[in-house]
Amino acid sequence: MRVLSLRELNRATLARQLLLNRADLSAIQVIEHLVGMQAQWPQAPYVGIWTRTKSFRRDDLERELVSGAVVKANLTRMTLHLVSRRDYGLMRAMLSESGHADQWSGAKLVAESVRALAADGPLTNAKALAHIEREHGLKGADARYAWRGGRMRSHILHHPETALWNARPEGRFAAIDEPEPHDPVEARAGILRRYLTAFGPATRPDIDAWSMLRMPQIKPALERIERLRRYRDERGRELLDVEDGLLPNADVPAPVRFLPKWDNVLLAWADRTRVLPEPYRKMVIRQNGDVAQTFLVDGFVAGTWRVDKGRVVTESFSVLGASAQREVETEAERLEAFLA
Repeated sequence: MRVLSLRELNRATLARQLLLNRADLSAIQVIEHLVGMQAQWPQAPYVGIWTRTKSFRRDDLERELVSGAVVKANLTRMTLHLVSRRDYGLMRAMLSESGHADQWSGAKLVAESVRALAADGPLTNAKALAHIEREHGLKGADARYAWRGGRMRSHILHHPETALWNARPEGRFAAIDEPEPHDPVEARAGILRRYLTAFGPATRPDIDAWSMLRMPQIKPALERIERLRRYRDERGRELLDVEDGLLPNADVPAPVRFLPKWDNVLLAWADRTRVLPEPYRKMVIRQNGDVAQTFLVDGFVAGTWRVDKGRVVTESFSVLGASAQREVETEAERLEAFLA
């Protein structure tokens, strides 16, 4: 069985994540290719698409949000993601047997009534919680958990305005039509195949970490994916991959890339060292769950960035060579222009 080195895994990851060569894809195509994009910080998906494409403009994504072609929902790992409307139904089916919040008892109790409440227009957290207390007698944390799971169960998603570049600060939610039903195992098989296409080769624990599914759900789905390839990493762990997965040479040059907060490429594996060196992990992924804005040099996280008075300010974790420093500065100028 072929052993893939760390650098081979790194280059495969960069190629599949559209970080080796910028793609000529639309916003919705990038979102679907990545099987959703983290969206806790409204501006993160915009930066994430910009860094992966050739000519992305912010209003390209905003049009898709306003039209409903892209939605903002709690999905994988129960965290906020932007996904296409097409993928929303598949991902909800994928997670339907996972014990996520939509399957909690409080969610089942309130789902029907909050769905009816949403028929009158967008909901705020305050309005929904007041309704749950009045109609179901739940208060405090019980009400908050029931509302979180109930809105997921009844397909009440974050209002598109909460995902715009200049997002409204308060939580607002709106109901969408219920998606078409899908067989859960078939949905998992389809989504996990796409995960391997965009994030593979990956171990079974990697799949678990990305999806927050468990082996009883993952194993039957993997068995339905035809012609899975198998490799080993340098530690002897089995890596699963799709038959046509990209595997560039380890010595392919990797350009500097800037990543937003919570970028997929920092969160999609149990072992993140293929992109994030272990000595830097705690500087990037904080104890409170925050994930810093980072930049890549030679394919690996090399520092963080922030915006100060319109300028992109970088902080390297180690001394960069002159050529790498110039490339970081050039890419920072490109990012400044996009942010402006």
